[in-house]
Amino acid sequence: MAYATHTSNTQSAFAARVGDALDTIRTRFERRRVYKRTLTELQSLSTRELEDLGLNRSSLNRIAYQAAYEV
Repeated sequence: MAYATHTSNTQSAFAARVGDALDTIRTRFERRRVYKRTLTELQSLSTRELEDLGLNRSSLNRIAYQAAYEV
């Protein structure tokens, strides 16, 4: 009589990879949304308000990127 001692479940492995890919995509969209929202809010500030915060307009992209991607 033969016994199967090793079985592989390729369908669940595939589902796990698809799930991981979807999580990655979701994370990237969320980070991009945070970046855009932060940049929009910073750009809406007046030059005076930015100066009060110690910022200038040329650094807004970098600040928004750091906020979204935690660099």
